[in-house]
Amino acid sequence: MLNLGGASLHEMRTFLKELSIKTSGRVEFRDITREVEEAVRESGIKSGVAIIFTPHTTTGIFMNEDEGGLKRDLERILEKLIPEKGGYMHDEVDYNAYAHLRSIILGASLAVPVEGGRLMLGTWQSIFLAEFDGPRSRRVYVRVMGSD
Repeated sequence: MLNLGGASLHEMRTFLKELSIKTSGRVEFRDITREVEEAVRESGIKSGVAIIFTPHTTTGIFMNEDEGGLKRDLERILEKLIPEKGGYMHDEVDYNAYAHLRSIILGASLAVPVEGGRLMLGTWQSIFLAEFDGPRSRRVYVRVMGSD
C-alpha cells in the first residue's frame, strides 16, 4: 500500500466545493479566506491540501495581507506594468486584454496545506480573488484532499 505522509492511499479523501462570488468593481481584490476556510471545515479532512482555483481568464488567485494600502499599491503597480489602454492586439476582439494579461501574472490557482482541519496560513495571510473585468458573478473551486 502506498504511504502518503502517514495516510494510506485507501484513506485519502477528496472534497469539492464551488463558491459563487459577486464582484462589485471593474478591478477588485476580494478576500475569500472565510469562504475557503468554511469549505475546509465542511470537507471533514484534517490533514492534506486545499487547492483554490478560478476558471475565469480575467481573474486570479493570490495570497497576501488584507491591508487597504497594500491592495491599492498592487492595483497601482499592475496598472504600471499592464496599463488598461496599452494598445493590445486582443482589444480588437474584446476590450479586456489588460485583464487577461494581469490574470496571467497572478495565476489561476493556489495550494495551501491543511493540518488539524485548518488552513496553515501565516498570521497576516489571506486568500484573494482578483477581479480584472468586473463587476461579475465568478466561480471559485476549492478542492480539499487528504485524510481524516
